[in-house]
Amino acid sequence: MPYVRIEITDGATYEQKLQIYKETTEMLVRILNKKPEYTFVVIEEVDNKNWGHMGTSVAKIREAEAKEKAAGSKKAGAGKSATKAMKKSSTKKA
Repeated sequence: MPYVRIEITDGATYEQKLQIYKETTEMLVRILNKKPEYTFVVIEEVDNKNWGHMGTSVAKIREAEAKEKAAGSKKAGAGKSATKAMKKSSTKKA
């Protein structure tokens, strides 16, 4: 009777969890010839503040990634605005 426990940080949708249950069970049937009716899959969601990685919490890592992404978006947006302004000024000159 296989019991599979999968620990993840928060963020998986219900549909994604259903896919994990299905594919994990199928894998055990295919590889180990286990019966699906005796196979149990449990997904344990751990708050990202309680999950450490690289000496910090996943919450802090995600925070930093979000800030980097926002800074990158602002730079890309500023570049687009400058390009539009240049196009407008060159059109006026012609």
